[in-house]
Amino acid sequence: MFYSLRNRLFIIFTILLTVPFLVLSLLIPAWFTSVIEDQTKDSTVEMMEQYSIYINSVTSQAEDLGKQVLVNQATQEWLHSESDPAVPSAERLLIKNQLKMQLSSMMVNNSNGMAISVFLNDGTGTWGNNPLLAETEWYQEFLKGEKRWVNHHRDPYQLHQTMREAEVNSYLIPLFDMQMLDLSGMIKVSFPSSLLETALGKIKLGENGRVYLLDDNGNNVLSGKVETPSSVINDSLGKIQRMKQSNGLIETAYNHEDYLVFFQKLKIGNWTLVSEITKSELFAKIDKLQQNLLVFSAIIFLLTILASYVLSSNIVRPLGKLTNAMKFVEKGDLDGARKFMPTIKSYNHEVGYAIKVFDHTIGKLNELIKTEYKANLRRKDAEYKALLLQINPHFLNNTLEVIGSLALQNKQKEVLDVSIYLGRMMRYSLNTKSDIVRLREELTYIRDFIEILKLRYDGAIKFRIEEDQAAASFPICKFIIQPLVENAVKYSLLEKTDAEIMIRTVWRENRLTISIEDDGIGMSQEMISQLLAEEKEYETMSVLDSSGSSIGLRNVIGRLKLFCGSRFSIEIKSEEGAGTRIALCIKGNEGDIHDEGHYSG
Repeated sequence: MFYSLRNRLFIIFTILLTVPFLVLSLLIPAWFTSVIEDQTKDSTVEMMEQYSIYINSVTSQAEDLGKQVLVNQATQEWLHSESDPAVPSAERLLIKNQLKMQLSSMMVNNSNGMAISVFLNDGTGTWGNNPLLAETEWYQEFLKGEKRWVNHHRDPYQLHQTMREAEVNSYLIPLFDMQMLDLSGMIKVSFPSSLLETALGKIKLGENGRVYLLDDNGNNVLSGKVETPSSVINDSLGKIQRMKQSNGLIETAYNHEDYLVFFQKLKIGNWTLVSEITKSELFAKIDKLQQNLLVFSAIIFLLTILASYVLSSNIVRPLGKLTNAMKFVEKGDLDGARKFMPTIKSYNHEVGYAIKVFDHTIGKLNELIKTEYKANLRRKDAEYKALLLQINPHFLNNTLEVIGSLALQNKQKEVLDVSIYLGRMMRYSLNTKSDIVRLREELTYIRDFIEILKLRYDGAIKFRIEEDQAAASFPICKFIIQPLVENAVKYSLLEKTDAEIMIRTVWRENRLTISIEDDGIGMSQEMISQLLAEEKEYETMSVLDSSGSSIGLRNVIGRLKLFCGSRFSIEIKSEEGAGTRIALCIKGNEGDIHDEGHYSG
């Protein structure tokens, strides 16, 4: 058993191909990549959330300081003194010094080293006048769009020299008279940019990741250059602004590089914390490992190909051809499969035995299918003929009764007319070349039949036929309309002395609908449900074994089921005392309308 073909194939392909190629080349690098990506995402999101909390803390202090300065009594007194020419200069100087003391006290008590400056619209300031205030970029942006948070910049109008030389970020709050509510200037709370940069530097994304704090225009809020390509930044910010979630990950591509962009939306100044790294940087070590494994796997694969070539001549190649033979069987072409089988060379081992058994099975299966197919054809044709034979004696008997009745009444002309109509109908009925006719032929037959009915009932019945010429050449079974017309006449005259019958054909959306509508006694819903249930679960024997009173609609349904199969359906609409409408619906096949000669007799 150890040296059997099955065991040898299992050992060779498992040792030389399956384990090294799948485990080493695909599973391990993919697993490492997944783990690193998940860990990077989790740790980065966590650090960015912590940094967001820290920024909120710093900026909240700046906002609180600005509001305190605005409502401070010393600020309001200085604002009034500067705007009132009647206030003496000495008193104005005293009030300004009091404001400076208040501001100095607030700055000393602040743990983040924030600086506070107050300016009037003309540039007059607490720590020095700024005659170019109106031309200052941050002041113009505030007036234009009320931008309250200012990106990194230098401010020469600060109290301490260190703050004048350092990069700062600022929070702006309008200065206005609390009584008059007139905009009179600006309160500017500044804090060192290094305060946020130091904390930002603690966010690590791989070994080469880049972290920025950006405004809504993609500019760096803090000092330093944005090294990420501007198209990546702009594309990412556009997606971030359209997203509802406050944080997440965006993947974007630029210049044949895939970028991973983590983001955290902040509540301050439409700022966005962005952390970016390329996949090639993040997975550099994994890519190198995978390259080495692929080289190793390629060597093993070459050895496997060499071993496989030795076995292919008597194992792989016959199995491949056997698969092609199975495709013939899958399509139902057993003859094609049998013709293909001799091309497969069989050997004296398990594969050869399987090929021989498969060839024998195809032969037996093909023989059984052909035998059963011929039997089914004969049975179906016999069933159809039996159903058709139920129609001819039925209408012939009725017509002979009409002739006899007219003869008793000595109506010679009417007898002659009925004889002509009957002759046409018999010629149509006895044409045994084909049981399938065109719809126009069946309607011609029905018109002769209607003329006989009119004479039989002495004008008590009115018929109306609406024929869709587009369906004139549609192939149908013989005598599918006559039984329904007979039923319509019969049930219309049960309780009335006259009747109106409508026959309509419609061709629409590749479907023929033949409807017969009367104004008779109608049917109960129970009877309709029973007929529709029989139509869904129809069996030919149920019609063949029916009594005479059941021939008619069941006969029509049975023959259409045999001829059309699933293409046929029936619709019955009826109301007791108001009439019945029966519609025979047949879905068309390709060529039914245009191929005139396909069903010709």
